[in-house]
Amino acid sequence: MSIRRAATTIGAISLGLVALTACDKPTAQATVTVGTRTVTAEAADKCYADGKKLPQQIFVACLQAKPTHHITVGVGDKVRIGVDPSIGKKGWLVVRNTSLVTSEVLKDKTYWTVDGDQLFSEQDPQTGQTSVEKSVTLNIVESSDTSGQESYRVIQFTLTRGK
Repeated sequence: MSIRRAATTIGAISLGLVALTACDKPTAQATVTVGTRTVTAEAADKCYADGKKLPQQIFVACLQAKPTHHITVGVGDKVRIGVDPSIGKKGWLVVRNTSLVTSEVLKDKTYWTVDGDQLFSEQDPQTGQTSVEKSVTLNIVESSDTSGQESYRVIQFTLTRGK
């Protein structure tokens, strides 16, 4: 092997190692599937604190933030939600806007399905009448309890009502 080839090889290996050390560890993601359409997202920087519990004020702000990932849900469609195994291990919740959809923590589960029509129905607490919303925020909350006190991450999607 010539000196020039050896130098080129060493240079290429060095650049590869530098590139690998510059990579961030990927964060856990959630996936929402409706029919054949799928969208995947991770928590916004402010909505994940490297595995530490989110302060209550930040947690509430994350639930109310505007998501950047969108998917359309037609009438009668099922919404399938999948999470990274690391989220499933700790536990997670499904939250519509700021209201809990799951009645318990989904612990050691990485998949859950909900009727899309259920996510768009809003009942007025005073009149009892139900209306259908055109758009809702689906929050996937990594949490070990249903109170929101033990929340570690919020991943968001906008669900838009289709025909």
